[in-house]
Amino acid sequence: MSAAKPSLASGRLTLKQALLTLLIAVMISLVAGSIELLGHASSMREDVQKRTLQQLAIVNGAAAEAAFQLNPDLAHQIAFGLFSNSEISQVAIRDDFGRALAEFHPSQNTSPSWLSQRLFGDIVYHEMPLRYYMGSETPEATVGEIALSLDTVYLTREFLARGYAIVGRSVLEAFLLSGLVIALFHIFITRPLLKVHAAITLTDPTRPGQWPKPTLKGHHDDELGHLVESLDHLLNAFQSGLEQRDHLHQLSQYDGLTGVANRRHFDMFMAQQWQWAKRAKRPLSVIFIDIDNFKEFNDHYGHAMGDDTLRAVAAALNQCIDSSRDLLARYGGEEFICVLPGKDDKEAVRVAQCLRQAVLSLAIPHAYSSTHSHLTASMGVASMSPMRPLSADDLLSQADEQLYLAKRRGRNRIEIHERPA
Repeated sequence: MSAAKPSLASGRLTLKQALLTLLIAVMISLVAGSIELLGHASSMREDVQKRTLQQLAIVNGAAAEAAFQLNPDLAHQIAFGLFSNSEISQVAIRDDFGRALAEFHPSQNTSPSWLSQRLFGDIVYHEMPLRYYMGSETPEATVGEIALSLDTVYLTREFLARGYAIVGRSVLEAFLLSGLVIALFHIFITRPLLKVHAAITLTDPTRPGQWPKPTLKGHHDDELGHLVESLDHLLNAFQSGLEQRDHLHQLSQYDGLTGVANRRHFDMFMAQQWQWAKRAKRPLSVIFIDIDNFKEFNDHYGHAMGDDTLRAVAAALNQCIDSSRDLLARYGGEEFICVLPGKDDKEAVRVAQCLRQAVLSLAIPHAYSSTHSHLTASMGVASMSPMRPLSADDLLSQADEQLYLAKRRGRNRIEIHERPA
């Protein structure tokens, strides 16, 4: 019995030493893990905010287009794309009257825990105004807003999952080759993720499809490789959406045949310039342009030749105006119209003379014209000034009357509304 006691005591001491060593190792690993966990909480918050703002910035242009056009289908696609992200619990796209064009929210509401509130409660809600660029003469207009809420329960689960991994790794590092584990973890996991994160951070929201896609050696067939490919697919899809938006904008503002502004663009430009001229007390002139006997030209030379001629005439007319200030638009058929902000009647006549000569300089034969052997154009000019204020409709009516007067007086001429004596 006496021999057994020292052995038992020695065993207890060894056990205590082992337990004390284990306790110290666990305490050190827990402290290290806790410090790392705090750092992770801060970096995760920053990453979540950055990703959220980047997502909002990437879809802002397309969402603004949807709000401007009151297009619920496009808004629904954009909102659904955001809502598909597990980090996001609610998405809403509204127009400038606060009406929801698209809205997604969870089918079941889960109350956030105190930890969720503590970690992410102050960064849950994000909103961004939708600004739409409608022309060089006007500033960007706010056409609505996009708002989203983060899923704090999901983020907390992600945080806790990562936290358990950190603590567990810290404990393991205390007993095994911690340095080697950290080095391998950095080489195979952290560094590739940082490369992906850096690439996303450097992505231009206006050209998401041109993001600097990282090459991760050894990760082509694993989750990191799939993550990069998924991001590439998503960003290229956003790029396609932006290009489609730009194409639709081009179609909505410019005439498909001649390339000059269309009637819709003209109406907006005319309304803006008339308001500007009235407010700034500056002159404003318009010129109606009509290609003479163009029906006969189409009937005898064919519509293909007629289309080529319209394109050539539009290009020639465009050379006579200052495209940074003035506007040439196709008004309909063979009719064009020039809007000349800041130009009085004398300046408008000089521009009209240039326009008429530009058509003549094309020297396009018109053997079937009842008035001239080559293609010509008639023009009607009207101007308003602070001394002679007119409504926009009256200004256009006067120019139209002068155009028809030019036709009645033989075509290939310019007529201007005479000021009353």
